[in-house]
Amino acid sequence: MSMACRIVGRIVVALALSAAAQAALATGAEPDKDLKVDPAPCLAAAAANDDDKTIAVCGPLIGNAKTEKADRLKALLARAAAYDRKNNVERAIADYDAALMLDTTQADAFNARGELWRKKGERRKALADFGAAIKLNPDHVAAKASHRSLAQELERAGALIAVAGKPSFNCAAARRAVEKAICARPELADLDREVHGSFVRAVREARDSREAKALQREQDEFIARRNAQFGKPGYDLQKAMRERLQRINGVDGY
Repeated sequence: MSMACRIVGRIVVALALSAAAQAALATGAEPDKDLKVDPAPCLAAAAANDDDKTIAVCGPLIGNAKTEKADRLKALLARAAAYDRKNNVERAIADYDAALMLDTTQADAFNARGELWRKKGERRKALADFGAAIKLNPDHVAAKASHRSLAQELERAGALIAVAGKPSFNCAAARRAVEKAICARPELADLDREVHGSFVRAVREARDSREAKALQREQDEFIARRNAQFGKPGYDLQKAMRERLQRINGVDGY
């Protein structure tokens, strides 16, 4: 046999071996990374409220390209709830985001994500999610309660911003040195407003007229003492106002 024939023969054998190797890999020599993952372990872990296992076994299901949409959605919701219970807010929100991209009709997911936004202090995002949940399910009790309480919270916050740094009296009419001092310092102005507001509430909630008159007398005495003592050595206006606030509200507050 000539040298040329032997070389051609070797090339043919090499190509055949290469093709056989590729066929072996394709037929099971290496696991197929896209094989479907059984959703049962993920769902079982979620049903058992085993958060660590839920996170561990639902991850491969979520990341597998061959996972059915319905199974991926269930896995995302299960893992989001597990992250939420473990106080991993960012990851829980990310999973709810992904779940809602798959299915925008999940009222419970909107409500759950709303609670997470609220926990982060993102109150307007939370309000939007509660509203979306209610739009999908007008009878969603949790979303309705959260939406109502958060709306009131935002309203109160807006009201507080409007009066921030303003005392209970009109600074334009202030004549006493102590009143001018209160108007000049926002922290004292806020404290004065708190004292006055707590006093008004206490009078309104008094059991009878005798108790209401006693509260009024105490408040008048505090104001008179404040006016007389301000500016004298050793008198701490802020301390006196805090003590008065605690006196009205009690040690534990309202």
